[in-house]
Amino acid sequence: MHELATRTNGLMEAAGPAGFRVQPSSIELEQSLLGSMLSNNEAFHRVADFLKAEHFYDPCHQRLFDAIAGRVLKGQLADTNTLGPQFDADPGFKELGGSRYLKQLLMGAEPVANAVDYARMIHDLALRRGLIRVGEDLTARAFDPHAELSGKEQIEEAERELFGLAQEGEVKGDFRAFPTVLTEAVKIIERAYHRAGQLTGVPTGLQGLDEKLGGLQNSDLLILAGRPSMGKTALAVTMAANAATALIGDDQVEPGRAPTFSVGVFSLEMSAEQLATRLLSAEAQIPSDELRRGQISEEDWPRLVQGTQRLAERALYIDDTPALSIAALRTRARRLMRTNGLHLLVVDYLQLLRGTSASSLANRVQEVSEITQGLKAIAKELNIPVLALSQLSRAVESREDKRPMLSDLRESGSIEQDADVVMFVYREEYYLSRAIPTQRENEGPDKFRERYDLWSQKCEQAYNKAEVIIAKQRHGPIGNVQLQFDATFGRFRNLEQGGYEEGFY
Repeated sequence: MHELATRTNGLMEAAGPAGFRVQPSSIELEQSLLGSMLSNNEAFHRVADFLKAEHFYDPCHQRLFDAIAGRVLKGQLADTNTLGPQFDADPGFKELGGSRYLKQLLMGAEPVANAVDYARMIHDLALRRGLIRVGEDLTARAFDPHAELSGKEQIEEAERELFGLAQEGEVKGDFRAFPTVLTEAVKIIERAYHRAGQLTGVPTGLQGLDEKLGGLQNSDLLILAGRPSMGKTALAVTMAANAATALIGDDQVEPGRAPTFSVGVFSLEMSAEQLATRLLSAEAQIPSDELRRGQISEEDWPRLVQGTQRLAERALYIDDTPALSIAALRTRARRLMRTNGLHLLVVDYLQLLRGTSASSLANRVQEVSEITQGLKAIAKELNIPVLALSQLSRAVESREDKRPMLSDLRESGSIEQDADVVMFVYREEYYLSRAIPTQRENEGPDKFRERYDLWSQKCEQAYNKAEVIIAKQRHGPIGNVQLQFDATFGRFRNLEQGGYEEGFY
């Protein structure tokens, strides 16, 4: 009937001819679990959130699991009597004895209490078979001299398949008792109370933002969007550098890790060296264009050396691989978390990431949706804030008031939907500097001077000022925060006068 099952290293594997390796599986485990389900349908409810029919090795067992699921999910009883007639007519089960086989399964049923453990073992064996399949496909593609995919594309395809297996392998989710959740929430509040500034999240070093957001919160997806030249990258880099300077509370320092927050930056647009030049310009207070051209005076060198030393002490990690897939990004973020710790992830920028599923690659809106969902999943899995930069549509430029709105987010409504926080960078100075008044036809000199003086006054008020518009925040207030923007050094900082605009709920 079925192959005999033997136990090897604590796992059940099908026995095969000497020297011949067979797929990891355990018919005996599958029989025991299915018997438990037939004996008590509660066994199905305990494993249904992670176990599927395709996780069973035997095709007959796959069909039986589907049949049990079909009845139980409709609120009907699934046992040997209700399923017997169906399987008496099933060609595959006829070889096993039809309904008599179901009764044999019932006789070998294990207690319902063991169902979850058995199901996890079956699930793990299915994952191993999936790994073997990915490995065999990878080997076959690599050996194929006529393969359409390049070596790099084959690696990305393997990453996509492994990412799918990794998602399928996550079976830890379950309900948590509210007192347990409440205790963890109180611990977070207590840590914030004892920490300077009463922040519960990763500090940005920008007073107005930290007060509005309480820091960048763990498991949150934060979107920072703006039109070109608004300073998205400069603001994100400022926040990352400030976070990497801030000290972690004594109760949160991980053994063997830096006492400051560890920040990972995926720079898909700029090279790591360009990003480092920006940081060095802000730290040493030397214009970035002078650094790029090597126009450094003797007086600048000491500041440059000191700035380099200060930046080298920060736990900043930069990956500038272009056209990265969301699967590869997740793998690299996990690796950084394992090796160096990770408290904040910055992605510059969202639209340069690639999806992984075939359906999303054919539809840009679906692809962006997959990317935002993937970033949110990373934030929850690693329990860190993920700050992703995003472009805005050109609709902003056609309006008289060019302050961005949620509807301006480019390419997909899923960005607004999946994000916990949506922020926009807006610099009125950028638009004013490109709208120099000219004298109109039949306009007198006095009227022109009046318009020019008004424009000049607005320029003066907007000089080196920027607004961060918090348009969405799930856990707190929305509103505007005003910052100082030093265009020469490409950095944001708190207003010199110490003020920022109060927001609203």
